[in-house]
Amino acid sequence: MIEELLPDSVVVVESFGSPDDDPDTALYPEERALVDRAVAKRRREFTSVRVCARRAMEKLGRPPAPVPTGERGAPVWPDGLLGSMTHCDGYRGAALARSGELASLGIDAEVHEPLPEGVFDAVSVAAERDRHRALVSARPGVHFDRLLFSAKESVYKAWFPLTRAWLDFSEADIELVPGHGDRGTFHARLLVPGPLVGGARLTGFDGRWRTGDGLVLTAVAVPAPGAGV
Repeated sequence: MIEELLPDSVVVVESFGSPDDDPDTALYPEERALVDRAVAKRRREFTSVRVCARRAMEKLGRPPAPVPTGERGAPVWPDGLLGSMTHCDGYRGAALARSGELASLGIDAEVHEPLPEGVFDAVSVAAERDRHRALVSARPGVHFDRLLFSAKESVYKAWFPLTRAWLDFSEADIELVPGHGDRGTFHARLLVPGPLVGGARLTGFDGRWRTGDGLVLTAVAVPAPGAGV
């Protein structure tokens, strides 16, 4: 599903349903050490999304390798690769590309239901709340509050490898644009100085979204310098 939102240079592997991977057999020791004390659900999610990542590596012609976590929990990819992972109830996905084909990549999946009370106001800026009212009126079947949250997660995942810095929910203004059917696009205007990519400072990120099968999915692909998406 997320593959439809990304350029052809990106390989995606997804898994649906309840994770059943055994952490004791599916994880490398350096990965297992990160979740030794985690609850069973967290261990299964952590494991199953890394199984997706290793299958994506194989599709790129690379041997399976560990994906430990680094600063702020970001995945640490093998040399020559960049990617993003996501999971929620009923879904796990990993998207990978070769370094040089993209500058950065971010994906996110959420259950397609309204955000808990109070969360939307906490994660949105005033302009986003103003646009939200019109979106809900035009497309009442889409939970645009959850979609906005997911888009901000994808933007952060694309931002962090380029900056190694935190990006607060209030530091990007995202405009969601409905398209045909169950999908659309979005643009994130950065409200703080953006990263330098190929000597040019980014002022925002462009992404795509879709809903379906009880999920909302978002993706951001940042072109490498001199390359298109």
